[in-house]
This record gives sequence, C-alpha cells and structure tokens, in this order.
Amino acid sequence: MSATLLTIVLNWRTPEMSLKAAEAALADMEGLDAELVLVDNDSQDGSFETMAQAAEARGWTEGGRVRVVQSGRNGGFGAGNNVGMRLGLSSGAAPDFIYILNSDAWPDRGAIPALLDHMRRNPGVGIAGSHVRGEDDAPHITLFRFPSIAGEFEGAARTGVISRLLANAIVPLPIPTEVTAVDWLAGASMMMRREMLDRIGLFDETFFLYYEETDLCRRAAKAGWRTDYLPQSRVVHIGSVSTGMKTWARTPDYWFASRRYYFVKNHGAFYAAAATLARIAGQAIWEVRRAVSGKPQADPDRFLRDLIAHALRAPKPLKKTARTLHPATEDRP
Repeated sequence: MSATLLTIVLNWRTPEMSLKAAEAALADMEGLDAELVLVDNDSQDGSFETMAQAAEARGWTEGGRVRVVQSGRNGGFGAGNNVGMRLGLSSGAAPDFIYILNSDAWPDRGAIPALLDHMRRNPGVGIAGSHVRGEDDAPHITLFRFPSIAGEFEGAARTGVISRLLANAIVPLPIPTEVTAVDWLAGASMMMRREMLDRIGLFDETFFLYYEETDLCRRAAKAGWRTDYLPQSRVVHIGSVSTGMKTWARTPDYWFASRRYYFVKNHGAFYAAAATLARIAGQAIWEVRRAVSGKPQADPDRFLRDLIAHALRAPKPLKKTARTLHPATEDRP
C-alpha cells in the first residue's frame, strides 16, 4: 500500500514565488499518492486571489490535487503550516506524511521521493530534511545542535580559542555527505511523520517566527523520534524573502521573544537567564574584537543593546498553543 503525502507551501506576500515553489513540488510529486495545499497566511495583498486563480487556470485543482486556502490570521510560520496540516487530504483522511516547503524554495527532481522513501524504510525517523543550497549553488547550513548556554556564548563570541574549547557546543553543524542524525533542521524543506505529530503535537504557535522547528525537533527527540539530514534530497532556497532577515536594520522583537520562550519552555527560567547572560558576554567579547581589529559588523544595528533591553523586560503572558493534529481533541480555553 502506498504512503499518502500532503505538501504545504506557506505564502506571505510572495504569490508568484509561492506558485513557483508549488509547481516544482508538483513536478517532483508526480507518481506519488500526494496532494498540495497553498496556505495564504493572511497576506491581505491579493495573494490569495492570485494563487487561487493561477491554480485553477493551470488545472491544478482538479480532483483535489491542489487547494488554495486562507489561514484567517497571520499567526506566524508554525501557525500557518498548522492550518495546512489540520486540513488533511481532500478526502478528509489524514496523510501518512507531511512535507513543508518554503515559498522561496524549489526541490530538485527526486528530492521529495528521497525523503519519503527514507522515512518509509526507517520507522524510527520522525523528521527528515534536505540539503539546501542557494541559487549560486553555495550550500546553506540547515542542520544544528540544540541551543545551550555554552552554544550561546560560543556563537556570540565568534573567537577561535573559545570555539575550539567549546567545539561540542557549536550550534551549526558541518554539512555531511551521507545520511546523518542531527538535533534539529531548518524548515525550508522538511518531511514529518503524521504518527509522530499525533503523539507530540503540531508546531507550538507561541513562536511567531524562529525556534519553532527547534522546538518541534526537540519534542520529537524527547518522544524517541529521530531527525535525519539527507544530502541526496536537494533543494534550492533563496532564503528570508518573506521575513527580510538578510536586510534587518534592527532585530525584531519577535526573534528575541521566540528565543526566550524556547529556553524557558525547554529548560526553565533560570537556564534561560543564564543563556542570555552567556550570549551577552559572548557578544561583548565580539564587540571588543571588532573595535580592536576593525572586523565588519556581523549583526543588525544595536543588537547587543536590544538583547539586553529585551532581557530586562518582563515576558508577555503566553497564549494557548496548538497541541494535536486533530482540532477536536485539543484543550479548549
């Protein structure tokens, strides 16, 4: 019996690019028992209408192969993908696997089948992700260790002697040439097992953007599921088109909020405070090195001051989060 697959492309104000991602995914899904959902994350710029009309004109919507839906609100990356996951297949059945693809990414031929085949052959794998490269063929680092106090200090300090001493805490991992189990993967091209999601829940919607994949992979690991990186599954990714991360003048508050929430949720308030102090200390070392050596700026403007200011503010009350694949079984307020 073939496995069923639901692919989700989440759009926010990049309809033409989302359609390109969907087109590439559909070509790679040929021959699979698979459907695709384009979720517009409340763009309010005509994106939904543009994508719906294009999908209809291209014949994608016949037989429920492609659906274009509105999220109803922009709750962020995790919430938008949760909308697609809850829809399930057009028949009303739940898929065996769910594949999320960024709107600014497109898979090479064979990328999606490679992930699906690997997960079918390895029942202990709950999440699998692709090798991601830019349009210039430069590889993107998308596999990581879980964040820690030591990792926060090392990553902020960016100093050779510190990195050598804390080598086992460095968060970004070297890109391997063979299938490798990792702590967590970026969500540009990620396949998930529905059985796992039924057990651990969907993306935590308290995260608006950033750290939601980290949290999901951590919950998977705690429940005994493995996360694998597959270099043979290859995807082109422009990166940060919707979020504008590469051109941030200042780091947005939601990045700091997601970071703090991740540490508090998974390690407690004391650990979160220690991780922030470690990052501040490491950042201070980096700023001194920059002042002495003339190294170029590597962070958005006023990053250290913004990090300290956010750490001193009381956190906002946390909202209800999505816990299961099936809305009817979720706790109600």
